[in-house]
Amino acid sequence: MKLKSIIIAFSILSLNSFAGNPDRGGQASGTQLVVNGWARSSGLGWSAQSSIKGVESMYMNLGGLVHTVKTDFVFSQTNWLTGSGLSVSNFGIAHNLGNDNALGLSISSISFGEITRTTVEQPDGGLGTFSPRLTNLGFGYSRKFTERIYGGVLLRVFSENVSSLKMQGVAFDAGIQYLTSWKNTNDIHFGVSIRNIGPDVKYSGDGITIKRINPDNNQESGVNQRIAKFNIPALMNIGGAYDMYLDKTAETKFHKLTTHANFTYNAFSQNQITLGFEYNYKNMFMIRAGYEYGKGIFDYSTRRSAYTGLCGGLTYELPFKNSGNKFALDYSYRDSNPFSGSHSIGIKMSLGASEE
Repeated sequence: MKLKSIIIAFSILSLNSFAGNPDRGGQASGTQLVVNGWARSSGLGWSAQSSIKGVESMYMNLGGLVHTVKTDFVFSQTNWLTGSGLSVSNFGIAHNLGNDNALGLSISSISFGEITRTTVEQPDGGLGTFSPRLTNLGFGYSRKFTERIYGGVLLRVFSENVSSLKMQGVAFDAGIQYLTSWKNTNDIHFGVSIRNIGPDVKYSGDGITIKRINPDNNQESGVNQRIAKFNIPALMNIGGAYDMYLDKTAETKFHKLTTHANFTYNAFSQNQITLGFEYNYKNMFMIRAGYEYGKGIFDYSTRRSAYTGLCGGLTYELPFKNSGNKFALDYSYRDSNPFSGSHSIGIKMSLGASEE
């Protein structure tokens, strides 16, 4: 009953934002907020949000942050849409405060490389280069409410800067995870999350100034253009996952296969259905694959995203003897057309034994 009430409340609060309107594609600002640069979770698309744990839950579902046992550090680097020249750098830290509370900090930066500066008067360049940069900083809090219900909220501050134009904004995320059991303890996961809820944003700077000549006195003056406000790309996720152990006996739990499913409501693009599978061997080696489906995705002429749906990844996690600490290496790939896909690589350091 508690879970049902939570889901209904989230849905009502989010009703106006989640129409799933593809006709509004390209009209939002702050679209950096929907770029997943984390190397582990991006291998499953959105499908992992109901069971995500630790630092990367600050991107998908804040309910998973409280699963951090002690302190986790994660760094990821993404070659986004290979061939476009874009790269995404992510860093996050999560810390369990005790008493069923956890805090997290995440930083994400998107770099476009060096771009030749041009003007109306000099369209061929010769004026040097500039480097746009998109950044966002998130502060998350998560709490374990009961043995089965976990929730959290996050405040995100984001900015976009070019040489003569800038924008700043804030957004809020919230998420709930619910655990229940069927054949094994806590083998069924449910999750609901809302992301990027916040006020409209507006650009400012010298880039909106037009130089004009006053015909009365032949003097040059600057006139600021009127700039419209933009919505940010709100979305909502509802999903679930099931853990199935493949061992021949119930005494050992070395082989785990998790099936993930998620439905994403997008306010500025098509809704998506994501399916994913992850095989876990002794919490040391993991292989995962997923597929994100949206209407028209199989045809280049009707596809509304560069991504073609297929994603996958690997994890190798190495425990240190007698310390309870772990080091992990993650890799993920997301297929795209055009461009040559997105490749992410990440490292994770866990201080204290990982929760499973």
